[in-house]
Amino acid sequence: MTEHMKTTRPEFSGELFEQGIAMRRTVTGDAYVDASLGRANDFTADLQKLVTETAWAMVWTRPGLELKYRSMITVAMLAAMDRSTELKTHLRGALNNGVTRAEIKEILLQACIYAGFPAGLEGFRVAGELFREIDAAA
Repeated sequence: MTEHMKTTRPEFSGELFEQGIAMRRTVTGDAYVDASLGRANDFTADLQKLVTETAWAMVWTRPGLELKYRSMITVAMLAAMDRSTELKTHLRGALNNGVTRAEIKEILLQACIYAGFPAGLEGFRVAGELFREIDAAA
């Protein structure tokens, strides 16, 4: 169990889970991970375990792509699927992984063309909201 974890759910144990938690923290930050795990209940704990072990431990830790590129791809896919909540999380992660605001703009412009303007426009709306939050906190 990592020192940041606020819960002692039995589902949240094991080497693969710990690897996934470490990567989640690297990309999305301690506060986001702690909040996600803290909201887990008997219904959602297995989902948190599945996401942490498969996405974060088994894919995000692979050596084939740098974290920056994984973030760029994830942002593009989430924008294309019009998944605003996850997009905002992964936009913050992309910034944490070295993706610049200018690169995010280019990704979202590309999404406008290939995923449709409504999806791209929503991506710009979400990114703008996040940038304003970050700038206000600075």
